[in-house]
Amino acid sequence: MLSALALFGIMVLTFLDVSGRKIWSQSISGSLEITELLMVIVIFGALPLVSLKGEHVVFDSLDVLLPRKVQKIQQGLVHFACAALMLALAYLMWTTGADFAAAGETTAQLKISKAPFIQGMGVLCGLTGLVHLTKVFWHTEDASSEGGTL
Repeated sequence: MLSALALFGIMVLTFLDVSGRKIWSQSISGSLEITELLMVIVIFGALPLVSLKGEHVVFDSLDVLLPRKVQKIQQGLVHFACAALMLALAYLMWTTGADFAAAGETTAQLKISKAPFIQGMGVLCGLTGLVHLTKVFWHTEDASSEGGTL
């Protein structure tokens, strides 16, 4: 839901920005910065859902050659590696956000604080890591809808 709202916000902002430039020769100040921050929300907000539903891009051409038991072990190892990487990334983003908050880092034009967005990315990466960690121990068949959307 959060990603959908952010994506809708990008669409409306882009429409208004382009219309303003064409009709009144005036663009919206800081529209690029707002779009960048909304893209963070779109991408990282959808990441836990993509992981939960197993909607990642997967190279599985060789899976037909592997026995089912080996495939389950392989999937468990992949989920474990993803969990470890996402949890490490969550930690790094959280600490980077804290550093940015301490330094008072803001966007260049609108002076929006970057820290909440970076720490939000960390929280969503942590949630994604927990999704993968649960899939290591409670493996279910990924009900991915080939070619489907969220």
